Amino acid sequence: MNSSPSGRSSVVVAELGPTNTGKTHRAIERMLEHDTGMMGLPLRLLAREVYDRVTARVGEGRVALMTGEEKRLPPRPDYWICTVEAMPTDRQVDFLAVDEIQLAAHRERGHVFTDRLLHARGRRETWFLGADTMRPMVHALIPHASVKRATRLSQLRYSGTRSLKSLPPRSAVVAFSADRVYELAESLRRLRGGVAVVLGALSPRTRNAQVAMYQSGEVQYLVATDAIGMGLNLDLNHVAFAGLSKYDGAEQRELFPDELAQIAGRAGRHLNDGSFGTLNTLSELPPRVISAIESHRFPAVRSLIWRNSALDFSSPEALLDSLSRAPHHSGFVRVERADDFDALKELSNVPAIREAATDRAMVELLWQVCQIPDFRKGLFGQHVALLRETFLQLSEGDGKLEQAWLSKQVSPLDDVSGDIHTLMDRLAAIRIWTYISHRSSWLHDADHWQERTRRIEDALGDALHDRLVERFVQRAARRSVRRFVRAAAQPAAGPDSPFAKLGLLLGEVPGADGAMTEEQFVQRVVDATHEAFEVDAAGSISFEGQPLARLVRGKDRRSPQLALAEPEVWTGGARRLLERRLVALARDLVTEAMGGFPAETLAGAGRSAPTRGLAYRLAEGLGVISLGEAREQWRLLDEEERERLRMQGIREGQRFLYVAGALAPHALERRCMLTALFQQKPPPQGVPRDPVLELAEPGGWNPRAFGYEVVGSVALRIDIVERLSEALRHPHGAQQVHTLMQELRLESGVRARVLRALGGPSGGAPSKKRRRRRRGGNSPAAAPDKGGANAQPAHAGSHPKPQRSGAGGGGRPA
Repeated sequence: MNSSPSGRSSVVVAELGPTNTGKTHRAIERMLEHDTGMMGLPLRLLAREVYDRVTARVGEGRVALMTGEEKRLPPRPDYWICTVEAMPTDRQVDFLAVDEIQLAAHRERGHVFTDRLLHARGRRETWFLGADTMRPMVHALIPHASVKRATRLSQLRYSGTRSLKSLPPRSAVVAFSADRVYELAESLRRLRGGVAVVLGALSPRTRNAQVAMYQSGEVQYLVATDAIGMGLNLDLNHVAFAGLSKYDGAEQRELFPDELAQIAGRAGRHLNDGSFGTLNTLSELPPRVISAIESHRFPAVRSLIWRNSALDFSSPEALLDSLSRAPHHSGFVRVERADDFDALKELSNVPAIREAATDRAMVELLWQVCQIPDFRKGLFGQHVALLRETFLQLSEGDGKLEQAWLSKQVSPLDDVSGDIHTLMDRLAAIRIWTYISHRSSWLHDADHWQERTRRIEDALGDALHDRLVERFVQRAARRSVRRFVRAAAQPAAGPDSPFAKLGLLLGEVPGADGAMTEEQFVQRVVDATHEAFEVDAAGSISFEGQPLARLVRGKDRRSPQLALAEPEVWTGGARRLLERRLVALARDLVTEAMGGFPAETLAGAGRSAPTRGLAYRLAEGLGVISLGEAREQWRLLDEEERERLRMQGIREGQRFLYVAGALAPHALERRCMLTALFQQKPPPQGVPRDPVLELAEPGGWNPRAFGYEVVGSVALRIDIVERLSEALRHPHGAQQVHTLMQELRLESGVRARVLRALGGPSGGAPSKKRRRRRRGGNSPAAAPDKGGANAQPAHAGSHPKPQRSGAGGGGRPA
């Protein structure tokens, strides 16, 4: 990233406007037009939602998720979805976006957003998204930025005061304390039968389960804190305020009109108009506030929160001094208080810590420890004591946290008993240890602690969701839905049907006999990694032994569609979550067929026309094309471009241009599955296990589509063709050719025809002298691999006679 606020290495766009303008959606679409990208989002919950959307487009193998408490890092991610604080600022990407940039004025978190506004840049393009109130500051700090005003897609109108009883369906009631949320939820339960509850302190798992219950229509009302104000895309028609003031960490104050607008704007999604108002326990909103919210006009932000990012780690005192430095820009205000600064100040006075933090590395470690967030928001001294012990352990011995101490801290939290308040306290505490577990260098067996803290957080989240349902959704209403789920899961085929087990799994009583709710099961599927799913050769997808879906024919082999195994089993919200997760899985299966490297990444912005042409052909051929198909584009590339392709995993074989991993056994299995799905016929017997097929075996199918090539009188798997061709052209490859031929167990006559077709002598030794290739000559290997219904059959009577040694297709592109 460019560290200069005035740097022009990137086009900078600021999309500013109210809620429901499609800003985030457009940024996602723009990011996916680039080869690489990164998005910084204000909330862990929103980061996970955007991650799910992006992976449904490109697969999980190309997307990293980075938050303080959750990291999903595939081997070669192209796109990074992060919380703003967790953005890896040292990673170069083509496109970068930061959402809700108006939070640069937030008294505690603002300095991070200000830093991103000043320094975070993509190589080619940078977008800042947020409220129109940021327009003057963006103009002042980034004069060359293109500032665009985003227009709301629907109307937002004030509808006065209402009682709880008169609220229309699909309404949200917003309060600003947990106790008030529970009080309102209890009242609505008695009036309307049930509500969903959303608070900022909920885990993503609990929040998602509550939102899914609302989105599916199981309940028609939502009670929430201002946590719904950012990023939660809900089908809301009306927002009713139950309060107009909040405690902001320093004082109880009235909400500003733009803060009210951020929350009220959640009503009316996409083109559907929305309304807002207050409960009749409050007075009417002032006319000027109503006008501001309806017209989306608010006073401009005139100052941003700032903290020095050029830190001095020579000593704790020097670090404190550098953090306390005043800003030079008149539009910046130094952050007044921050938990990490306060913790550093306290710990710097501890003699044992002063003795340990004597060099730059130890001072940096101390600062990293001070940045462990206090999710419990309890006694500050209790959190400082935890940080003190953490640092002292890391600064001694092998520099790792003691296993026994970790277990002593974590084990008491592995308890799902208790009421809502107890479970929320445990959830807040385990989130601290989840954060610590992702500092891999601090732990022995970090994978174990990440899995354990995640499992405890999930169990507590599920238990909290159950307690919320038990308290705020009437049992009669809830039971009717459970009966529907259970009945729908019992098909006419009887108890032996695989779906009968699914019906038993989604039992009526949460936790009884190991049964779980629909939301819990779906969330397990959504959270599962790629390896947790089983996909057979026919494209059937299972999870924990349960059939979930199957892949079906799409427009081509790269675009299989998804069909849930029993769609009527699931409520609407659960079905949408399942489909989005499984679509991401399908994208990853296509990437696996291409050796883990989708050719679409070569076709992005800034690529030359020949490179894009090769990318298109490679994608069409699932990572493998003949040199005859590649010749025209390859000839137009200069050596630098060719070397760049080689660095990205593209290989020039003797007869094929291919992605390095596309000839591996697992990739060939995926290729055969996708081809058979598209052809809607089972693959030929032995494919792709057998390296040799008799020409009669494919049954009129194109062997290339399944990863085979017609050579002489047989079809050889492409990886074998490449190995043989390479050995034949190597001065000392005779022994390798002999060994390969023995492994293939070909009859002598067939062996001779294969060797002649590949450009070698029939005896098995490489030719002493190569003949000059005829320019433009093509062997049968150059037949295009379309994998479609119009592919030409390959059988003994339909292909040309093999050309003699060196006569076609055996060399590299001209």
